[in-house]
Amino acid sequence: MLTDTPSPGMPSKNPANDLVKDTTTADFRQDVMAESMNQPVLVDFWAPWCGPCKQLTPVLEKVVKAAGGKVKLVKMNIDEHPQIAGQLGVQSIPAVFAFQRGQPVDGFMGALPESQLKAFIERLVGPLGPGATEEILAEADQLVTAGDMAGAAELYAAVLAQEPENSVALGALVKLHVEVGDIEGAKRFLDMAPANKANDPAIAGARAAVELAEQAGSLGDTAELHRKIETDPLDHQARFDLAIALNALGKREEAVNSLLEIVRRDRNWNDDGARKQLVQFFEAWGPMDEMTIAGRRRLSSLLFA
Repeated sequence: MLTDTPSPGMPSKNPANDLVKDTTTADFRQDVMAESMNQPVLVDFWAPWCGPCKQLTPVLEKVVKAAGGKVKLVKMNIDEHPQIAGQLGVQSIPAVFAFQRGQPVDGFMGALPESQLKAFIERLVGPLGPGATEEILAEADQLVTAGDMAGAAELYAAVLAQEPENSVALGALVKLHVEVGDIEGAKRFLDMAPANKANDPAIAGARAAVELAEQAGSLGDTAELHRKIETDPLDHQARFDLAIALNALGKREEAVNSLLEIVRRDRNWNDDGARKQLVQFFEAWGPMDEMTIAGRRRLSSLLFA
């Protein structure tokens, strides 16, 4: 099956106004150093035998062309032209360097997915177009789900580099730090939130996550809380503390069950404390979280039965 996707190192059939080109050691000064005085130039160091290069280059070309002239891409085959790569200390490929005003200013190694390539370019030139930020945030959320906290943090930070007041990215970074147990780091990011966004759902949820983590840190062993409840099923404080501890362990459904049990047994306990704590859980988890939706439904059924 024929394709119009160019192979690494081969001239593009549609150069899109010379946004993508190959270069040599002799032409590097003009193609990269001089051109980078006008806009950032990405240099893609590759070789014909490099499998990841063949994955990266077509996607990199796509993103560069979509940027509409804000950035250019120059490809260099290091088998034929090793000198520049050697001077830059390239030890593995693919390796991409970004040049601005004649100097290398950023770079990465390896075949990154399209969303991370967009984030990399946006750090250099700003948002690439409508929906770009949303795509990066969605990709970051997927990385969180997959357990790649470092990759997600990089994408959230890329959004904040261009949109310092983006509450979604900021709130997500706060929660990431909570997730890895860095409460102080979470607080530092939370302090970056503008005063006029204090009540933004993303910021409020992040604040709730920090508060819950701090509460959980003072509770100790859940086994002791279980023993207290077994000894006295009406020990609502132990059941309340257990809910907070369970949430910190990621056992959301069990945490909800504990608080709902308090509401069922004594709605007015601790000035409606169990219901208020559930609301804080929902705020920290986000309105569209599956457990938030299920928990709200169960709480409503209990309150209005």
